[in-house]
This record gives sequence, C-alpha cells and structure tokens, in this order.
Amino acid sequence: MAYDFIFWDNDGVLVDTEGVYYQASLEALSQLDFDLTEEQFAEISLASGRSVFELATDDQSVMEELRHWRNTRYSELLSGRDLVLPGIRDTLAELAPKVNMAVVTSSRRDHFEIIHASSGLLDFFDFTLCREDYQAAKPAPESYLLALQRSGCNPKACLVIEDSLRGLAAAKAAGLTCWVIPSKQTRKQNFSAADRVLAHVEELGLLLA
Repeated sequence: MAYDFIFWDNDGVLVDTEGVYYQASLEALSQLDFDLTEEQFAEISLASGRSVFELATDDQSVMEELRHWRNTRYSELLSGRDLVLPGIRDTLAELAPKVNMAVVTSSRRDHFEIIHASSGLLDFFDFTLCREDYQAAKPAPESYLLALQRSGCNPKACLVIEDSLRGLAAAKAAGLTCWVIPSKQTRKQNFSAADRVLAHVEELGLLLA
C-alpha cells in the first residue's frame, strides 16, 4: 500500500540517543546511590513512558531536582556528536521524493535541536512535533492525533515508524498503522501488536517501492 505521510519517531529510530539518555539518568540516580540497570530503563522509560526516578524516591521535589540535573547533563552529552543511525540518511533521501514525512517525538525541543544541529535530516520533513507541542506524552495518542491533524490526511493513509512499546501503543491508539524497528535498548520487548517488525531501516525502501 502507498502512504501519503510517514510519521517518524526520533530517539532510537532516526538517532542513537536512548543510550545517552540512559547514561544521563544513571548519573542522576547515582546521586541517591541508586544503580539504574539498562533493563529497568528499557522497561520503565522506553516501554511505559514512566519516570525512572520513581525507583529511588517518591518525593516530588527531589524528582524535579533530578529531572533538571538529568536534562542538563543530557544536553551536555548530546552536544557535538553525530548520532544519526546507519541507513537513515540514505533511506530518507530515497523516500522524500515519494511521500511526505514528519517527526513525532517525546523529546524536548531543546534536546531535539541539539541532536539535529548538524544532522542534516530536518530538510526531509514537512514538520516536527516535540514534547512541548502536546500535553500527554506517549503512550497516550495525543502526539499522533496532532500529527494527523497537521498532515490533513486520513489515518489509513499514514504510517508510523517506532522503536518502543510506548510509541507503538500511542500510534495504535491513534488508529494508525505502525511498523517497528527495534533499537538496541528495545529489541527484547514484545512487538506482537505491530503491523510489521523490521530488522533494519533499509527494508522501508523495498516495502514502500
């Protein structure tokens, strides 16, 4: 089937940032002598979209301090790095003349701008939606419903590319077809609800030819 619009997740799909976010979260929680494992991060943050800080404290003021510290550290770790995943540039260049595309991410806009300051990817997209553009984050469907509204397309004419359970849940709740390309951090998750699971991004060009 031909699609009129592709909505791309950012982290773990276009760019290899999930490990960087884990590192920033690990360092933040170490201030409370809590050793965050990669498995905990994948299950709590990437699968369900909850805060990993819940593991160490229920004090909201402490959580807010940790969140601020983590976000600042994440910005530092992102700066000056080429994080574009293999095959992404070529795939986007192949698809851009054939289909409209947008980025729908849970990333904060300041982080998104650091990530893409020199990525060269943004020219491929008609628009981007970041965390500040909607209220309820994935797995809530709001971000993808907003993307649908912005695109002006029928849901059946749109395809979502995701890498996590929370993103898959958001896409399906919005009534969208979702193909998953698991990342290093999410490959152990159960994506049986996905319409397709791809081994690598290069498959897109073949499937959408």
